[in-house]
This record gives sequence, structure tokens and C-alpha cells, in this order.
Amino acid sequence: MKESAMAASAASVDEVLPVTQMFFYGLQHVLVMYAGAVAVPLVVGNAVGLPAEQIILLISADLFICGGATLMQSLGVTQWLGCRLPLIQGCTFAALIPMVLIGKEYGLGGISGAVIVSGIFILCCAPWISKLIRFFPKVVMGSIVTLIGLSILPVAGGWVGGGASDMHGFGDLISLLMAAVTLVVILNIYTFASGVIKNTSVLIGLVVGTLLWSVFKPLDFQMLQATPWLHLPQALPFAKPEFHLLPVALLSMVMVVVMVETMSSMIATGDIVGKSVDARMLRNGLNTCGLATTICGLFNLFPYAAFAQNVGLIGLTGVRSRFVVAMSGVILMLMGLFAKLAALVVLIPKPVLGGAGIVMFGMVAVSGIRTLGQVDYRNNNNGMVVALTLGLGMMPVLVPTLFTQFPPTVQLFLHSGITIGTLTAIVANLTLNGSAPFKFSHNAPSPDPLPPSAAARNVAVRTVRMWLLLRKVQKERQEKA
Repeated sequence: MKESAMAASAASVDEVLPVTQMFFYGLQHVLVMYAGAVAVPLVVGNAVGLPAEQIILLISADLFICGGATLMQSLGVTQWLGCRLPLIQGCTFAALIPMVLIGKEYGLGGISGAVIVSGIFILCCAPWISKLIRFFPKVVMGSIVTLIGLSILPVAGGWVGGGASDMHGFGDLISLLMAAVTLVVILNIYTFASGVIKNTSVLIGLVVGTLLWSVFKPLDFQMLQATPWLHLPQALPFAKPEFHLLPVALLSMVMVVVMVETMSSMIATGDIVGKSVDARMLRNGLNTCGLATTICGLFNLFPYAAFAQNVGLIGLTGVRSRFVVAMSGVILMLMGLFAKLAALVVLIPKPVLGGAGIVMFGMVAVSGIRTLGQVDYRNNNNGMVVALTLGLGMMPVLVPTLFTQFPPTVQLFLHSGITIGTLTAIVANLTLNGSAPFKFSHNAPSPDPLPPSAAARNVAVRTVRMWLLLRKVQKERQEKA
């Protein structure tokens, strides 16, 4: 039984689906992560004063390198790069606030220099940090993944309202209605459909939501028309790297959090697809992030990590093949080369993305909760570790102005709830529980069962049949009376 389960899980991860299915499944991954992928260069580009035309080109270069890193991560290159799991690579949110603060002080050149050094830092740390897995038991990993999911939920909330909370007309009725319609469409397709249609419920929801939005408000094609058809990434297009001690030290410390975040995503993905994740896979995954981050610094781009929302999509759809994610990498590279394709996806209204984001980001938190559900809370302090991680990690999210009285240098660290939560989880576990010895299991975990395609539909059909039967019996009794 165990051997057959391991063989089945390996087959699901390494399964090569028909090209058409892989394309649509891969496109769904791209649409789910696209807003998050472009958010970092968009925010940082605006913070350092880049014009809109340059920001679009920055996004195109980011998508191209993101696609290459995704291919490397999912397919593997040599014995040192790629964890060979269905993981999408993209700009990490953990470093967003520190990079904005660095950019305001040192400009885009200061960010690029810090990114290059932080990428080299990951490459140097990957061989040994992947062996320190005993410091990251399930209570730590589950708490961090749950915190990541809860921390990015406000992003979906902002999209539902139409963008930033301080914008004019935020939360208007049309935005809320379109977000709700998109969410309802996704849930209905996911519940009552089957096969490919069920697994592309998010993609269909985004398309339907965008079409309905265009009925109420016309889509803005101005940016699409101003974008060139073809754009090849160019090294250092806007600024030369500058190396300053404080930005380098700050971003290198943030990279510790990014490495833990990436390892959490790899372990969570391994649990979902039923594949055991060992130290070698963690090292190879971190090597890929480090190499991609170093290369990104040479293109005025930003640090990379595994995207947690795509982990949630795998758990939602049950499509576990790493070749589907590799197809996502190809699509991302094409979008990076053909800049109009990248600008076309920007047409998806924010509220429509928000409706899908509620499900996707919520599934990230569910992945962490599932891990926490496997933790033993008896005769130990695991409950306190979870409470401290979530309580302190959510403070910057719930009360954004809490640390404004601290010096700017300290605020660089305290503005990220993921940073605070990760450090809290590690320190609290070591302090309250100690460093219990940890060994990798050589047995692959049991994969999640595929979502039943017709379960809800069968329940609905049985309910309707029962109601009709009761009506018939009642009618016969009335006729006899």
C-alpha cells in the first residue's frame, strides 16, 4: 500500500499532461500570481520615481527572468539547481517595504547593489541552512505559512475595493459587486463542474469577471497601445549598482526570512503533492532563488522567492504536475518578450483579481493550518509558539502605524510582519521547546486526495429528487383525502 501510494504521488508530480491542458492550467497559475509579480516592481518603481513607460519595461524584464527561474525550479538544472517541485518564482513581498525605504534613501542603484549581494548571500547560505531543518519543525513552518497567507489577504481586500484605500471611490458598489460575482463564479464552477473546467475555475472566473466589468466600466487600453510589441531585457537599464553597508546588511537579513519562506513553500508543496522534501531539495531550491536574485540585481530587479498563492492553487485544483508549472514559466517568458501580452493582463480590473485573490490567498493560510493540524500540542509549548508568531506577526498588518515612532533604520525591519513572525517563530520554538532532533522521513507523505469532481453536484441532485418525491407523496395523500 505504501509503495503504491509513493508511486502514485511520484506519477502525479512527474506526469506530463496533454499540451492543451498544460497550457490552460499553466495560464491559470500565471493569472493567479501575475498581480503579485507586478506589484513589487510597480510599487518600488513608483517609489524611486520611474515614469510609467519604464515601469512597464521593468515589469516585462521581471516576467522574463521570473519565467526562466520557474523553469529552472520546476524542471531542475544539473544536480545543484531546482527542487523539481511545482513552484512558481516571483518577486517576494517580504522585501517590499525594506526596498521602498532603501530606494527613497539610496535610489534604484542602491537597491540593485543590495539585491546582488543578497543573492550571493543566499547562494553562500543555502548549503548549510538547508541542513538546519531541525530549527524549523512543523509548528514553525505551519505558523509561518499561515502568517504569510493572513498577511497577504489585505492585498486581496485592497483589490476588491479597487486599489488603495486612500483612492477616490474606493469600495464603490460596482467594485464590490464585481468581486462578489467573480468569487461566486469561481465557487460554482469549482463545486459543480468537473475535469478541465473545474481545474480552470479561477481562469474562467477572471475572464467572466473582466467581461462583466467592461459592461459597467470601459477597459483602459491606453497603456496597451503605448507598449512596444517586443522587449528584450537589458542589463542595468536605469541605474548602475551602488553598494552601501546599511542596505546590503538590511536586505541580507531579510533574505534569511525569504529563505525560510521558500523552504516553507517547498515543504508545504511536498505535503500537498505527496513527495518527501529532503535537505538536497531545499538546497537546490534555495540555490535557484539565490541565482535568480543575483541575476535580477543586474537588471535593476528585485529578490525572488517561491510564490505561496500558487501553492494554494495546487491544493485547490489538485493538479500537481511540475510540468504544468514549467509551462507557466514558458508563458511568463513569452509575456516578458512580448510586452503587449504583459500589458494585456494589466487590463484585468483590480476588483476581479480581488475576488479570485480571496480564495487563493485564503488557501495559502489553509496550507499552514493543515500543517499546524499535524502538530502535537500536548505536554509542550507549541500552542504558545503559534500564538506568539501569529500575534506579533500580524501587528504590522492590523496596526500599520504601530512602529512609526521608531528610527527609520529600525522601521526597515518592523514594517514586515512576515519578518517579525519568522524570527518570533524560530526564537520562540528554541526558547520554549528547545532544538529537538529532526530527521527527514524517507517515506513520501500521502498526497492530498483529489477534490471530488461531482460530490456537491450529486448531493444537490439527491436533494432535488428527495424534494420531488416528498411533493409527490404529499400530493397523493391530498388526492386520497
